[in-house]
Amino acid sequence: MPKILFIQPSQYSVSDQKPIKQNRIYLPGLSFPLLAAITPDNWTVQIKIEIIEEVDFDTDADLVGIGAMGVAIFRAIDLAKKFKEKGKTVIMGGYMPSITPWFVQDHCDSIIIGDAEISYLKLLKDFESTGKVQKTYNNPIKDLKNLPIPEYKLLLDKKIGFMLPVQAGRGCPKLCSFCSIACLYKGKYLTRPVDEVLRDIRQIKNLGFKYFYLIDDNIAGNQIYLEELCKKIKPLKMKWGSQCSIELANNPDLLKLVAKSGCRILSLGIESLSQEGLNDMKKKWVKSEQHEVILKKITKAGILPATEMIVGIKGDTPDSIRETFKLIMRTKVPIPKFYIMTPFPGTKLFEEYKQKGKLVHEDYSKYTTAFCIHYPEKFSPEELETIYWWMYKKVYTPFNILRRTILRREFLKNPLIYLYALAVNFHYRKFIKKGDAPNIC
Repeated sequence: MPKILFIQPSQYSVSDQKPIKQNRIYLPGLSFPLLAAITPDNWTVQIKIEIIEEVDFDTDADLVGIGAMGVAIFRAIDLAKKFKEKGKTVIMGGYMPSITPWFVQDHCDSIIIGDAEISYLKLLKDFESTGKVQKTYNNPIKDLKNLPIPEYKLLLDKKIGFMLPVQAGRGCPKLCSFCSIACLYKGKYLTRPVDEVLRDIRQIKNLGFKYFYLIDDNIAGNQIYLEELCKKIKPLKMKWGSQCSIELANNPDLLKLVAKSGCRILSLGIESLSQEGLNDMKKKWVKSEQHEVILKKITKAGILPATEMIVGIKGDTPDSIRETFKLIMRTKVPIPKFYIMTPFPGTKLFEEYKQKGKLVHEDYSKYTTAFCIHYPEKFSPEELETIYWWMYKKVYTPFNILRRTILRREFLKNPLIYLYALAVNFHYRKFIKKGDAPNIC
């Protein structure tokens, strides 16, 4: 019986160049359990999540499939090289290989670009028939109907948290110039039949979980769909989290419904206090002067906001970054994350910066969002890095962590989710102390 080993690689720590490890992963990915569910019955499937597990280089697997997000691509390449040395057939996929196939093509036998459902089955058929695979497979899917229930059982023996992933849609209708999702889906937002999403959520509930997270890129990409979905989630009495655009806050009825359906945490890309920079990144629909109001609306609805912000964009100054710190503390954002503007290869922003000579270098190992790899308008690269780490360290002092998580009125209404935020904060603090950008846990 042939076997495939799927590996979700860790990323290297800046401090010691070793793969980052942690005791538990609270947000395991969905790609591999979903691919396992469509794998023909004559195959055996194994999944390894490197951040919590060791990779067995002496595996008896016939195929090794390696996914890669962000700078984890460097660890993915090193893993691929080792397995190739051992004579294994290596496949790579995920959003980084998909938007930069030229970067990994010499280190693997095949690359699955974008959606994997069709390509993966074609690849397995080729391997079974000839023992070989094509160099690339690129077969976008037209809809998300009839996806099977993911093989969640392959995650249950691992050190995971209290949530399992569900997908309602893929892509995003927005075309932000820095975004890899915009590169892959080009403004498309595909949604699954609501009843099939509910089927997966019920499966998670039957497995004994009370929480799930929608792993979508933007659950508010289709607000009519989100309304229908939340109405059907509500009777299940489950709690959940996801990520979405801040436009949700401008629809009070839908925001209320999302909260009543059990949503307790949302990751929101508010990006910057610089409207000039937001406009430049093709994100004009985000209005910086509304950030505080929007954060208050989300919090008042009973949802914990986790924010994503970029520093060093057009219009940013040392004062605007200090104001960013003040905004985070004034609004008590429970889980804030910051990124130095990094035009990733494969994005429109990268091509723009390269053409204008704004890149400091093309050493992609430094494209971690914790290094300044472009020339900002109002800083030197070194000055931007200094103020970036100043803000991160200041936001994540023990006292400021407590102020933003449990020393607040909302804690009494939702103590468990704010205790989770507290744990995430101290987890992020460990990364920051080592000079690493905090990693999704």
